[in-house]
Amino acid sequence: MTTTSGAPGGVTEAEWSAAAEAVRGLAPGPAGDEVQLICHVNPDGDALGSMLGFALALRKQGITNLRATFAGDFELPTPYQDLPGTDLLVPEQEAFHDPALVMTFDVAAESRLGDLVRLLAAPCVVVLDHHASNTRFGHVNLVAPRAAATSVVVDALLGRLGIPLDREMAECLYVALATDTGSFKFDMTTPEVHELAARLIATGISPGDISRRIFDTRPFGAMKLAGEVLERATLDRSAAAGRGMVWTYATQADLARHDQRPYILDTLIDPVRSVAEADVAVVIKETVQGDWSVSLRSKGAVDVSRVAVALGGGGHRLAAGFTGHGTPQEVAATVMAHLDANLI
Repeated sequence: MTTTSGAPGGVTEAEWSAAAEAVRGLAPGPAGDEVQLICHVNPDGDALGSMLGFALALRKQGITNLRATFAGDFELPTPYQDLPGTDLLVPEQEAFHDPALVMTFDVAAESRLGDLVRLLAAPCVVVLDHHASNTRFGHVNLVAPRAAATSVVVDALLGRLGIPLDREMAECLYVALATDTGSFKFDMTTPEVHELAARLIATGISPGDISRRIFDTRPFGAMKLAGEVLERATLDRSAAAGRGMVWTYATQADLARHDQRPYILDTLIDPVRSVAEADVAVVIKETVQGDWSVSLRSKGAVDVSRVAVALGGGGHRLAAGFTGHGTPQEVAATVMAHLDANLI
């Protein structure tokens, strides 16, 4: 398998060329080819930042007949509401019906597209992602499992297209890179990640302001909610073949009691994963009664993606997730059982 020099591994030269050709072949202008960009449901910083950064790059090249969207409730988490390019976002109902090109960002499987899966019938679908569990559902798949974030893949494609970074594009890609590396502290933070961050910062963005907005700004109610959820955490030292598992859960009633939106729960995995006695951390978040969005993290001894994939989800070795059913105790027990099955 040959790869483009300087590009993240896992993508062939033919795939890079095909993706670049698909973009270069677009007719520009308001009456030009319709281009639909899509990221996954409940978008995070990498999904939104990668999508909007590339959308801005297309617009800079005169491709103006484009829209960006994601399935589900059309609500952006507060930390991402001021990202450049949000004017290109539309609710899923306003997505193009028959676009010439569909591009997906940070989407590991068709199930993460919700009702927008219908757009995979487009003449050309280009997938940009970094999840090892990606199902390669596109016509062209730029899937780089060793990349720290989807924004790394986006940057490589921009380089192939000869589109220089500007400040707005850089802010989007920096948010994407910073969020998926845990503010540059996860194991995937390579020298190349810091080199990319340096190039993004060189456009004039302020990493301090971005970090405060993304990582260090929370409503008071969110802090109180976090305290309750962390109080109910449970540590099982014998789980994961003695490597330990810590888990907790949050309900819709918790959110309502503190008047918070669901995205607030996404940050709870970080204090849970810091527990010294456990390699595996689990946060179980209620979506509707009896259904739970489950976040899994590992410090390195356990491949949590194997558990997530076995339970219908996906992700990376150190960070993965799936949809669980039943009570939170039943979901936690299911995770423990699969951990033991994969480790013993």
